[in-house]
Amino acid sequence: MTQNILRDIGQFSEADLILFENYVTKRSFNKNDLLLKEREVCRSAFYILSGSFYQFQTGEIDDTIVDLHVHSEWMFNHTSFINQSPSRTSIKAFTGSEVIELTLDKLHELIIQSAAFLQLARIFDQANTRIHFFDSSLNPVQKYNYIKEAKPLLSQVFPVKMIASYLKIAAETLSRVRANY
Repeated sequence: MTQNILRDIGQFSEADLILFENYVTKRSFNKNDLLLKEREVCRSAFYILSGSFYQFQTGEIDDTIVDLHVHSEWMFNHTSFINQSPSRTSIKAFTGSEVIELTLDKLHELIIQSAAFLQLARIFDQANTRIHFFDSSLNPVQKYNYIKEAKPLLSQVFPVKMIASYLKIAAETLSRVRANY
């Protein structure tokens, strides 16, 4: 299991894999369980073994989807985790899910034990991709093409309304774009 989690990040020795397993915790969540509440400090990064989550900001009328997460990816609130500041979003289980949790303290301990774990910094670059995506002036078709390539499982797991909120387009617009496929 550990080898699969770390494979896409970099090169790790057998000893590093064992060390990683000793420093992470496996956790389960039921549908609608909150993994992170707004105004809490994000102190962990999570690798999704199964299930799905969504990150959202609470609005007066509707919640705004900030990110959608499916199995085999890392998940955390980037700004809160990096700055150790209160989160402006919540993370909620969309389905029953299992994750591997790596706390910030355990991450620091891993790096002290083996410099190979400095490679984990790559998981924190995800936010830069997302920022570029939303800072670019992509039309709805380009946005949908982006998620079809970068996160193809989203359309199989989440309803159109949630994906549209994530893409910052109207659900009707997304339905028209999808109809052309």
